[in-house]
Amino acid sequence: MGMAPTTPPVPVRPTTHDEVAAAGSELIGGPAGKRVAPGRGWWNPARVIVLVMIGMFALGMVQKLPCYTDSWVGGPTAQYTQACYSDIPHLYYGRGFADGLIPYFDRIPDTLSPDKNFLEYPVLTGLFMEVAAWLTPAAITTPAPAQLYWLVNAGMLLICAAVIAGCVSRIHRDRPWDGLLVALAPALALTATINWDLLAGALLCGALLMWSRGRPLATGVLLGLATAAKLYPLLLLGPLFLLCWRAGRLREFATTLLSAAGAWLVVNGPVMLLAWEGWATFYAFSEERPVDFGSFWLILAQRTDFPLDSVNTYATVLTLLGFAGIALLALRAPRRPRLAQLAFLVVAVFILTNKVYSPQYVLWLIPLAALARPRWRDFLIWQAGEVLYFFGIWMYLAYITGDGNEGLPVGGYQLAIAAHLLGTLYLCVMIVRDALRPDHDVIRRGGSDDPGGGVLDGAPDVFTLRRRPSAIDWGVSRET
Repeated sequence: MGMAPTTPPVPVRPTTHDEVAAAGSELIGGPAGKRVAPGRGWWNPARVIVLVMIGMFALGMVQKLPCYTDSWVGGPTAQYTQACYSDIPHLYYGRGFADGLIPYFDRIPDTLSPDKNFLEYPVLTGLFMEVAAWLTPAAITTPAPAQLYWLVNAGMLLICAAVIAGCVSRIHRDRPWDGLLVALAPALALTATINWDLLAGALLCGALLMWSRGRPLATGVLLGLATAAKLYPLLLLGPLFLLCWRAGRLREFATTLLSAAGAWLVVNGPVMLLAWEGWATFYAFSEERPVDFGSFWLILAQRTDFPLDSVNTYATVLTLLGFAGIALLALRAPRRPRLAQLAFLVVAVFILTNKVYSPQYVLWLIPLAALARPRWRDFLIWQAGEVLYFFGIWMYLAYITGDGNEGLPVGGYQLAIAAHLLGTLYLCVMIVRDALRPDHDVIRRGGSDDPGGGVLDGAPDVFTLRRRPSAIDWGVSRET
């Protein structure tokens, strides 16, 4: 006798469980109906979310249109007053791509800074930039090659954005519509083409998807590639280790760790051996970088006489204290925190204590926020602070590079920094509360444990710093 066909779980619909999503849905006809359920034709949630992401990404490109037509090549101040700045067209010339230089191997001539004699980006991002340069027709003069380089990169980054949205919509099987938080995030549309951060984000989200499917080897490979594109994905190994330790899944963690190291070495090893100085430029630049835009250290420097000669030490100590607090939360919470919760917290601590905060760094947190705290109210409060900071930094740059008659003065810019810091701290507080009081976690309120946790989902604790671990601490497995 054959087995009865399984019925896919009915997805949680934000418009029926989230008051802000329900109110917002009135603009497009009201809460979702039965036709949005998965498996009903081509219009499943993941495809809809990817299409929404493409639309929002296109709007972000339109927002850069004033710079594309003139400001990137017409003068420094206009690209700030019109809030359409991007690193991409400037680095096409400034890092030697227009001249056919090979990243890490060829020294960049006539640089303004001695620590930028080589490309100051990780190897996989450098490869991404080089591929875009190969696809840019340098012989065309109108539009300028730098503009075309930005356009080519935008097309490649759009693929990364679609991958991020698709992965987030699939990590929690019964909550695909949480991917709309990513697709509709205003800060993502505004910052997507400033730099190349979406590449690491796509690889990281792929790693999280593989972990949610119980595939630690594939997780490690993607995580290693993500770290080869940007340093921050490395931070997720800490929460993963703590959760696997608590659940007794250290074998799966070891598989992930070793495969991540192997993938990272495959990408970095040849450049390390053949062009050590060029390869090491990124790491030396990160260490030697002074206090810069967007950090609370900048506010200290501008408003107080606090000595910042040892800012690397101060920032490191604060970061380690934050990580220690996250470790304590991971091992002492009454119920093992979800992976996405700790992932968001560890990246947020790194951002909050860093010496610099570029506006595109918000891309690191957006998919993690959608997985850690899928509540539209809290997500939009945080996004409001990030959007305010996005416009604040460009207006401040217009003020300091122009004649002082336009833009945002120092005090206003400090308020924009505070809005970003407080918004991120607010989301951190809400996520910590969810971890300490799981009844507030909208994921667990429906009876789930950690749908993105893979082998951790429903696993009992084998180690905890709590005195009396019990079944109630981790929830009941779905199979019981």
